[in-house]
Formats: sequence, structure tokens, C-alpha cells
Amino acid sequence: PSFGFLFDIDGVLVRGKTPIPAAKTAFQKLVDSQGQFLVPVVFVTNAGNCLRQKKADQLSHLLGVPISQDQVMMSHSPLRMFKRYHQKCVLVSGQGPLLDIAQDLGFCQPITIETLREKHPLLDVVDHDRRPNDLVTVVLFGEPVRWETNLQLIIDVLLTSGYPGNPYQHENYPHIPVLACNMDLMWVTEAQSPRFGHGTFMVCLENIYKKITGKDLKYEALMGKPSKLTYQYAEYLIRAQAAEREWKQPIQTLYAVGGSATLSQDDETGSSWENEFAAAAAAHCRSVLVCTGVYNPHTEVPSDTRESITETVFHGHRDFRFDPGLVEPDHIVPDVDAAVDLVFQLENFAP
Repeated sequence: PSFGFLFDIDGVLVRGKTPIPAAKTAFQKLVDSQGQFLVPVVFVTNAGNCLRQKKADQLSHLLGVPISQDQVMMSHSPLRMFKRYHQKCVLVSGQGPLLDIAQDLGFCQPITIETLREKHPLLDVVDHDRRPNDLVTVVLFGEPVRWETNLQLIIDVLLTSGYPGNPYQHENYPHIPVLACNMDLMWVTEAQSPRFGHGTFMVCLENIYKKITGKDLKYEALMGKPSKLTYQYAEYLIRAQAAEREWKQPIQTLYAVGGSATLSQDDETGSSWENEFAAAAAAHCRSVLVCTGVYNPHTEVPSDTRESITETVFHGHRDFRFDPGLVEPDHIVPDVDAAVDLVFQLENFAP
């Protein structure tokens, strides 16, 4: 095969913990009688509250086909490339086994918000011998449970250059590095209407920071759909699968099923990391949107991009430009089974 699939999960394969009926049918077409995939497949999710292996096990159970952790890309997966932060003391925010997730990604000194709350750092600030050598980096994995606590302590860390308990220092700008995963404003579960996502938490954090300081919160990197970095890392995983199976034909086209195309960022955030993958870019990335999730094919797309932020409701992150050409899907289909049929037809691929 000269193509690969990037599958979104929520709203495409499952709603909450319930598989969408078309998903099992679709995946029977993607594997042979031994359960081996006929084409490279990566599951690209903005979830970040578990390890890859757990998500792979869940998907194997829901879809009825064996899926390995190397086929799963969480919103935080590209953090493996951020080696310059792996040795530093990092504050992590989110849900799930955060320390396990952070250590699996390569971070050697992760600290949770809970640890910071329970062991207030005043004593460590006074005891200079126990201060970390490097300033803390903040990594936002996903929306936390206690938003007020997380917002308060993250702001404390940012305004004290990593030493909460000290007085706020507004002149310390730009603040210590912040890396954020998953910018989804809302997401689909079993509920009839979408629920707040990590993007909503980030909106709160950004606005609190600006209200206090008068300055914009800056991100060292943003990852998770629809960032370019995420799709480049997913392509890297697709190529790794093809190489492992000794498929010689180069991957020319990626089909993002359920996910929008990438959006361009307003500044150079993350560009140095993106450049590591630039040499192996596929010729095409096609979006195949399904009508089982948040996506509404009847939403009007504005024609004038200059008015896109002020005159229309833009649900993307603050640091991404709205470009109608990038959010217009290449194809719209009812569900994931129809998406697989369409791609096989477009590629003239007969399993």
C-alpha cells in the first residue's frame, strides 16, 4: 500500500465507551484472516489521560482486532521528541496516572499538582540545597478534575518562575516554558451535547494570566489535533509500520478519518520540532470527515478569512489561524465504514 489511515477515535469509532456500529465492520476490512493490518493504521486521539498500552487494549476490545501501542498516538505522544525538557523538573497537570505517563514519555522529574498542593514548597524554597537546578516547566496533559486548584497553582508557578510561595514577579516575562497537549474546546461522549475539553481549561488559564499580568500566556509548543506537529509525528508512526512490514512502496497519501486538516499557527511555536519530520512528508493528506461526531456538514464556512475571528465563531485555539481552505474536508461520508470503502475505491486497493 502507498497510503495509510489516521483514525480519530471519539465520535468516529466510539461514543464514550460504546463502539459506533460501523467501526467493527470497517476494521474487518482492514485486517487479514490472521488479524494483521493490510495497510498502516494509526489511531490519533486528543485523549491524554492514560498510557498508550491501555488505549490499545481498549481499542482491541471494542473493535475486535489486535492493536499494538505503537499504533496509538495520544495527544502527548510528540513529547517524546522534547528531550531538552526530559531531565528538568516539570509540573504536570491533567487526569489519570500522570507520573507514569510523564515517565513513559521520558520525563525524569515530574511533579503533579497534587504533590505541589500537599507538600507546599515554602520549605524547599527556603532550603536552597533542595531547589531544583533547572526552572520548572509546565506540561498540560489534559483537563484536570479540580480546575480551581490547578488554575491557581499553575498561575502561582508561572508568576514565580517555578517557585510558588515566593511573591509574584510580573517582570519575569516571558514566563517559564509551557507545553500543552489537546486543544479541543469540546468533545463528544454519551451525552446529547458536547462536553468541555482541555481547550476550555486553556481558555481559562490564558485569560486569567492576561487579566493578572496584562500579557499573553505563551506556549513553547502546542500538540494534539489539529497541530502540524501531531500529524507529522503520526506520519512518522505510519512509516515505521510500513518499514516493519517491509512494505517497499513509499507512503504517498495519508487519510485522516474524522480529523480535520492541520491548521497553521500564528507564530513559530514548535517549528524547530516540526522540522525534524519535514524531510519525510507525504505528498498528500486528505481529510475524510464522518457525521457521527462533533462535525456538522451544514456549518457555514466564512469566505473572508480576515473576518474569521471577529465575525464568526471559531472554536480553534487562540494561536491558530482560521483558514477555510484547511477546514473544508476533502470528503464527507456517513461513518467510518463508508470512509474505508471510499479510500479503497480512491486508491484502487483490493484487499
